[in-house]
Amino acid sequence: MFSSQQRHWAVVLFVSVLALVATPLAQAQAYPNKPIRMVVPFPAGGTTDVVARLVAQRMTESMGQPVLVENRGGAGGAIGADVVAKAAPDGYTLLMHNLTFPLSSVAQTLNGRSPFNPDTDFAGVSIAVYVPFVLTANPSVPAKDLRELATLLRTNRNLKYNYGSTGPGSAMHVLGEAFKREAKVDMEHIGFKGAAPLKQELLAGRIQIGGDQLSTSLAEIRAGTLKAIATTASRRIPGLPEVPTVREMGYPNMELEGWNGVFAPAKTPREIIDRLQREVAAAVKHPEVSRRLTELGAEAVGSTPAEQDAIFKRQMDQFRPVIREMKITD
Repeated sequence: MFSSQQRHWAVVLFVSVLALVATPLAQAQAYPNKPIRMVVPFPAGGTTDVVARLVAQRMTESMGQPVLVENRGGAGGAIGADVVAKAAPDGYTLLMHNLTFPLSSVAQTLNGRSPFNPDTDFAGVSIAVYVPFVLTANPSVPAKDLRELATLLRTNRNLKYNYGSTGPGSAMHVLGEAFKREAKVDMEHIGFKGAAPLKQELLAGRIQIGGDQLSTSLAEIRAGTLKAIATTASRRIPGLPEVPTVREMGYPNMELEGWNGVFAPAKTPREIIDRLQREVAAAVKHPEVSRRLTELGAEAVGSTPAEQDAIFKRQMDQFRPVIREMKITD
């Protein structure tokens, strides 16, 4: 038989254990009880910003709290990503990034400048959309595709072409340097803080070659004010079937699938990650949002957290040797 004192402490212990178990559940059930910040590490106007705002609007309506998009551009997306890496892991600070994230993270880590650890500081939430990445040219460039561009630059060594990217270590920076190496040509790299200013300079003809996710330049491609010379996707784009893939053009090492996805700080509770995943998936598959994404050339996905983590790691591993060899560090 237990004494009254033993029974008392047994009850205290039981209640304490129950409280420890119940607390995270209660927190998850109460989430969210204040506004959520979704950081976009690029200026307003680009694909990532547009996708973030479409998703944030639907999440605001379904979650009962404002989901506010905050643009924190610079350093190839590292400034905005670092804000999220160092935020409290409570589900109130999220990151909407794209295929540039794994590439720029590798470049900045290799040169010792990364303010965060890409392997340990983030938790994947969901791949929101797939968006093909397209290489573009000003219409004044007398080449209809990537192969002709290579021939043009090899046979006219006096041509001084510039190519633009969204910053050091970004997808276009890596792809531009890979093209230069494989085609044995020369172009000057010019980095911008985001896709919108890059496109402005490309349209003006102050740079000749650029590239970003399709939705950034789809309207201009259809209007003929920009020329699509290749896609890095594994297959041709249904909406632009005349645009060849880099593999078709003889550059298989430049193949890179485009995506936009949501991340949270590492150690965010699993219950909150799962809630956010459901919200993102529901947002991109909402009929109105899905229609708008289709108009932008994007495909609604809403993947699992594991799938988001997997594509991030796979693309880091794919391009780490290339970035190291080409010394893409600034």
